[in-house]
Amino acid sequence: MDNNEQAEKASGANKRKRKRKEIAPFGNYRNYYGYRIGQEFEEDPRLKVLKKEWFEGKDCLDIGCNNGLITIAIAKKFHCQSILGIDIDPDRVEDAHWNLRKILRKESAGKMHLNTSKIEAVERANGLHDCTSASSNEQTKDISRDFSTCKEKDLSDIVSFQQENFVQSWRPRQDKSYHTILWISGSLLAWESLLVYASPGEGRADKLAWAGFLEAKSFFELNKRFHVFCLSVTKWIHLNWGDDGLITLFVKIWKLLHPGGILVLEPQPWSSYAKNRLVSERTAANYSEIIFFPNYFQEILLDKVGFRKVENLTSSLSGSKTGFNRPILAFQK
Repeated sequence: MDNNEQAEKASGANKRKRKRKEIAPFGNYRNYYGYRIGQEFEEDPRLKVLKKEWFEGKDCLDIGCNNGLITIAIAKKFHCQSILGIDIDPDRVEDAHWNLRKILRKESAGKMHLNTSKIEAVERANGLHDCTSASSNEQTKDISRDFSTCKEKDLSDIVSFQQENFVQSWRPRQDKSYHTILWISGSLLAWESLLVYASPGEGRADKLAWAGFLEAKSFFELNKRFHVFCLSVTKWIHLNWGDDGLITLFVKIWKLLHPGGILVLEPQPWSSYAKNRLVSERTAANYSEIIFFPNYFQEILLDKVGFRKVENLTSSLSGSKTGFNRPILAFQK
């Protein structure tokens, strides 16, 4: 085989590789939000429906942060005290760290340019281009110090990312386990949740069991958040961990929130589940057993998990033709 043939073969292989569909069993697509935002919007339209007073000076959590761009945008727009973005995929978390470093470098260069311009303006005003005095040096130092210690915290102090499986992060101890028992009443799909103590091997309801929250009580108390974002995540948790995984998600979020805290939820519709049900054997099996459909989420969160009220922000959301046609709900603890 000559060099030309080898080059053509390599080129064909690369084309086939590019055409191969990306497999993302947890919805962890590279640049997931990019295809939804595209070039039509200066910022993610969902940010426009959120209220600044909900987040300003608050500690926030973004579950399923993907490449971190939404997390960073929330921090900048709403001036959070802190925001932690978590994602199950370490590659997406690395993308998020890379994006944060890139934005920090850009902002640092902008501040440096502004700082230099300000100093030069003061020197021109004082006619000190060609001479230097002790007082002018002190004034220049003061300006430089003011800009380097500006009131607004640096993004690196506000935004952080980590790889985390939120649903399965905390496991019960060996000596006991706690379970959630759910039941259906008639056709209404009304359900109740109970924490039930069970000795090992006794009364186990593995299908509906989740991690022992009492063992994790100290964690939740020490890591309270004022606000939690859960955007386009519920479908993937639902498909991978079934109804028990979904309820685990909701209850863990509730436990993490301060009283008065906000959960901003963007649930995917049931109609979107079908096309992703075959990404793995587990998702296919869970899909056929799901009984808590998305249209019940609001009832579950309010009547069973314990959120006090909900505000539907969808009506003021623009861009529905480019993938933003999902409900945005704000639940208050």
